[in-house]
Amino acid sequence: MLKHRGFPGRLPGTDFQFTIRRANPKGVTPLQARKRYADRRAIDRRADEAFLGALIAHFGDAPFERGNLDAGRLSWLFGREIVAAEDPFDPASYDALLRIDMRAAQVGFPQLFDGSSEFAFDISGGE
Repeated sequence: MLKHRGFPGRLPGTDFQFTIRRANPKGVTPLQARKRYADRRAIDRRADEAFLGALIAHFGDAPFERGNLDAGRLSWLFGREIVAAEDPFDPASYDALLRIDMRAAQVGFPQLFDGSSEFAFDISGGE
């Protein structure tokens, strides 16, 4: 399992985790698209925003390996802002390649792109 060095481990001041420390000995948690309802708590929406902002800052629009990124947090964005970057795609693999759909990310989280978010990324940055 690839560990993404320099990627934030969690949303500061909360227990919302962005990465895992070690592989699950019971097996890999598969990614699945989770429906985001409009009445989700503000802190949950903030965690999604911070996680997506960190992904964009770290990877840009390049494909990236799932590695130690938290399956639960990825699943809130999977199928919309985060999509499979390979075919066939194995949702239960730490080696699975993902990518950010920048168009969907801009529609879902416009504040990350217009600079009004505290989690906005440096457009000229990325890896």
